[in-house]
Amino acid sequence: MNRTVMAGALALVSAATCVVTLAPAASAAPQACVASSLTTGAYGGVGTIRYKSSTSTCGDLNLTYSNDSTSTLGDRYAGRLRNSSGVWSTCNKGYVWASDGSHSINDSTYWLCTSVNDGTAFTVASYYDGGDAVTITH
Repeated sequence: MNRTVMAGALALVSAATCVVTLAPAASAAPQACVASSLTTGAYGGVGTIRYKSSTSTCGDLNLTYSNDSTSTLGDRYAGRLRNSSGVWSTCNKGYVWASDGSHSINDSTYWLCTSVNDGTAFTVASYYDGGDAVTITH
């Protein structure tokens, strides 16, 4: 082979093995967590309905604030989820005691529901009475 043909063949092989790296498409960065205020329903009931954020990196429903409307002590709270058939069920954790005030997102005591799918409807029920103000960070 002459040098021109050899150089052309080498150029073709080099071009075929070249790897092109493209920048990823722009997307919305997930938020760390989203906080939603709501009013609780009575035992086993439905209060304000919210939806699990699809832009959050939090997978749980975390009780981060509670204020019992009828007592200065607190109440027991349970997360409740609505399934695709529209039926509400209490999360496996059940009812957990929370004094009035703020609660740490890092304290697993207040993780009312875990591994909640994006877009899932949720609410919170109070054990003793409804109408309490709570914040769920999700």
